[in-house]
Amino acid sequence: MRLEIKDLRVHYGKIEAIKGISVVVNEGEIVTLIGANGAGKTTTLKTISGLRKVSSGSILFDGQDISKVAAHERVNLGISQAPEGRGIFPGMTVLENLEMGKFHRKERKAEMNEDLDKIYQLFPRLKERTSQAGGTLSGGEQQMLAIGRALMSRPKVLLLDEPSMGLAPQMIANIFRIITEINKSGVTILLVEQNAAQALARAHRAYILETGNVVKEAKASDLLDDPAVRQAYLGTGAQA
Repeated sequence: MRLEIKDLRVHYGKIEAIKGISVVVNEGEIVTLIGANGAGKTTTLKTISGLRKVSSGSILFDGQDISKVAAHERVNLGISQAPEGRGIFPGMTVLENLEMGKFHRKERKAEMNEDLDKIYQLFPRLKERTSQAGGTLSGGEQQMLAIGRALMSRPKVLLLDEPSMGLAPQMIANIFRIITEINKSGVTILLVEQNAAQALARAHRAYILETGNVVKEAKASDLLDDPAVRQAYLGTGAQA
């Protein structure tokens, strides 16, 4: 399995938001996109998941061009996204939100329960709140729920958009620990994250985006140690 973006261009009306970027995510990797607000990171994820239209270029998944494949069919192929802002259903319970992540699947109930058990092992707090409305959860719990819902589709590639946004430092550390666990379980991850120190500390490779362009690509550890990157995105004293 390999996700590859080739010379991707995306427009919002006449504005070119993505300007011919190329990104590769190999099987088993955590790859992170970092950059300032407006760099095009979220637009890139939305285009991969099918929520934004490709202007030109291609998106290849396991060798297949999926640029014109409908968003729900991309989920069937193995691409799932936990969106920025979490996007949970506030009036539904935790369990009902998780079940929405498997709406397209036709497995037996036993297999569904097996997947739920795996989610609850990753996120014990969700199990404690199975019957609680999603909108009453804390920010960190809602983020867990958004990731859990995405995992219910059994993705090969998980797209994570700003998973640490608005969370307390202790919860941020917990979320990134879980992201690493998910990756070790065999799920490839493409991560967009403003907390560049945390992202680079856990990713295998990284791309830096500026105003819709890829300006640098390297091993994440190399970028974490790069003085120019630390100055621009981490602050000189940043710690992972």
